[in-house]
Amino acid sequence: MMNKTLFAGIFMLALVLVSCRSDRTKSTGDTAQTERPSVTIPAFNRDSAYAYVQTQVDFGPRSMGSEGHLACKDWLVNKLTSFGAQVSEQSFPAALPTNEVFQGTNIIARINPGHSQRILLAAHWDTRYKAEKDPDRDQRDTPILGADDGASGVAVLLEITRTLQSNPVDLGVDVVLFDAEDQGDNGGQSETWCLGSQYWAKNLTPQDRPQYGILLDMVGAKGATFPKEAISINFANGVLEKVWSLAQSMGYGGYFSNNRVSQLIDDHLFVNQIAGIPMIDIINYNNGFGSYHHTHDDNMDIMDRNTLRAVGQVVLALLYKESVGAI
Repeated sequence: MMNKTLFAGIFMLALVLVSCRSDRTKSTGDTAQTERPSVTIPAFNRDSAYAYVQTQVDFGPRSMGSEGHLACKDWLVNKLTSFGAQVSEQSFPAALPTNEVFQGTNIIARINPGHSQRILLAAHWDTRYKAEKDPDRDQRDTPILGADDGASGVAVLLEITRTLQSNPVDLGVDVVLFDAEDQGDNGGQSETWCLGSQYWAKNLTPQDRPQYGILLDMVGAKGATFPKEAISINFANGVLEKVWSLAQSMGYGGYFSNNRVSQLIDDHLFVNQIAGIPMIDIINYNNGFGSYHHTHDDNMDIMDRNTLRAVGQVVLALLYKESVGAI
């Protein structure tokens, strides 16, 4: 009786030990793998993001010095502030190829500003001052509305910020809306583009340095395809593979393609080169930019709520998984 009881006690102890071990690890064959923690990821509201695109377009062109540019800036600052972010404006001189100089403004919204682990999310909020690719030659010197090239990335980031307010995350997030990205000289030096990101990168303080960054550019059009772009591969391949693998596992492989394309001059170039922060570019590019690029066809007619949702949902999932070490 005593031996039987002792055996039973040893057997029960063994079960407890196995049970405790199975809470921490998962055995596959002869290899024990640590299970990653689970996290609830809120849904990205595509209709809300679409409405944010519409509001920006309703201001008209947001080229430097325009009434729409000033009105949109005030709206963006107020909207981000209403979402509980710590918002600041970073002013800088923006010299255009037209020999005009305007005041540019980067809009910086910090979520959980005291958190040491930080992720940078960025987009440009200005629009092109001329439609140089428009089929109507008489319209090529007039500014575009920039529904996709300008408003879409901003709209996704606005909706992400709103979602983070409603569903707090244990992570620091810096949303930066760069100005004067799309004012450059076609065929000229790359430094004539992305003036806001160049200024931001040169003036970043060590305590504000994020772990890595994601740039959103032209992320709302119908039939969009986001390839693996060369600068992203060369400077931030680990981040790129993390995001693309996540997107494909979520069923968004039709948007996030494994196709590789040559480098595209965009804000992430200068964040990588000047600030040394690994940053990728989620940008619509499929053997060239869309037919609407830098034309007056870049309007609400080309926008797609599902494209906005695909990008927004992937970025949201990334943030929440990062917050618990699940990716």
